Amino acid sequence: MQEEKLSFEDLIDERPILDEDERVSKVAIIGAGVMGQGIAQSVANSGTEVLIVEKDIKCIDKAKISLSESIDNEIKRWGMTVSEKKAIFGRIIWATNFDKITDYNLVIESVPEVFDLKVQIFETIDKIADKESIFISNTSTLSLTKLAETTSRREKVIGLHFLNPVPKVPLVEVVKCLYTSNETVKTVKTFAKNIGKTPVEVYEYPGFVTTRAIVPLLNEAMYILLEGVATAKDIDTAMKLGYNFQYGPLEMADMMGLDEVLTWMETLWKTLGEPRYRACPILRKLVRERKLGKKTGEGFYNYDQHGNIIN
Repeated sequence: MQEEKLSFEDLIDERPILDEDERVSKVAIIGAGVMGQGIAQSVANSGTEVLIVEKDIKCIDKAKISLSESIDNEIKRWGMTVSEKKAIFGRIIWATNFDKITDYNLVIESVPEVFDLKVQIFETIDKIADKESIFISNTSTLSLTKLAETTSRREKVIGLHFLNPVPKVPLVEVVKCLYTSNETVKTVKTFAKNIGKTPVEVYEYPGFVTTRAIVPLLNEAMYILLEGVATAKDIDTAMKLGYNFQYGPLEMADMMGLDEVLTWMETLWKTLGEPRYRACPILRKLVRERKLGKKTGEGFYNYDQHGNIIN
């Protein structure tokens, strides 16, 4: 029997009462973009209370709708149930300031890859959060050591590099900076396992493992398209069938967000100086035109309102 469909309003303020021993794993997430939403969904789905902080009500409302629609798509595919959706939203608290962060043991920063913005956030929450709270950055290319140096808790700063789409990708990179303590690493790896991820421990270095390895592939696929060797669809089909990829490189870039991919390339090009990270002109053109991939409905492909490629 199909479950009754819940209205969006039914989901907003239903929150469970947590036992005292569950409070150790309360998680705050700063930033409710695509990655922040995915992290929040994964954490809430594990039974953990989540606080999401965004800059204003408009951004919060947009994030709520986006997360709701994303889960609805999974429900249509029989990947989730309406009850699971209700439980996830019931564990999420939304806020436009950092006042409640004091009560949270893990604080995950998930804002755009702008170093000064991340520094500003770390400096601010360092004055508010409990002194034992662990600060986690979802950065994919920036220096965690430099971020840690802006806080009074250097040993409690660490990176968790999630991959998009977060709820579906079972991997997370646990990134140690120069100051990260073994105790912090142990705590964060346990947390990662508890939300259904396999933690891979890496040392701080531009791009870590996944970003550094995938960027040259994406870039080369873009050059192949630019040079007219094959169409976007045929390039992706060749890579999916030839190498058993779930997604082709151009579709993958669209999913990641072309502006994010360009930021990664520019950071790696600047820090490592190797030609394979120099962004393809076609990527720069699409970003200038604000054709950023799936999130804007157009990138290397066109997408319908449900995020499906339009043939």
